[in-house]
Amino acid sequence: MSDPIFWLGLSILLVAVSLTAVLVTLIPAVQALARAARSVEKLADTLSREFPPTLEAIRLTGLEISELTDDVSDGVQSAGEVVKQVDRSIGTAKKQAQNVQVTTRSVVSGVKAAWKSLTRKPPISGTNRRSSDRLSQSQRGAISLRDSGLDDRYSGGYAASAGKGESPRLRNGEGSGLQADAEDFEQVRSNDT
Repeated sequence: MSDPIFWLGLSILLVAVSLTAVLVTLIPAVQALARAARSVEKLADTLSREFPPTLEAIRLTGLEISELTDDVSDGVQSAGEVVKQVDRSIGTAKKQAQNVQVTTRSVVSGVKAAWKSLTRKPPISGTNRRSSDRLSQSQRGAISLRDSGLDDRYSGGYAASAGKGESPRLRNGEGSGLQADAEDFEQVRSNDT
């Protein structure tokens, strides 16, 4: 056994057996790699066919989203303007309602005053206050003098004429204006009653 050729042949045989075993085990692995390579190739073909349209669709979707965003912002601005217009309209409506309320109050007050003045009964006795309100200041003075008897203060020593209720001024024509005023008052008073 010390023959070197024998050992050389044995080692070559062992190397050949081990190489055969390696080759037998490599065949399924190489077949799997070949199938994976074919799958990768098919995937690459599919991607090369489908990827550009997908990218184009994504780009168009992005553009549509930006357009929609612009439309939404325009809509929000329009809605804000509409809200402002509605606020202004509500303010105008409130002002008009207040004006209508004030006008209505004025009309109601006027109607009440007119109704009271139409339904007021004239006084039954005494001096008619309404007729005295229509008289001038000089006519009121003449009436108050006559009613209080102060027109006789001018008579002095003329007892006879004072007894008749005529003052010396009236006799001399000085008080003719007062006499005319008193006559006017008597006419107004008789018309009112």
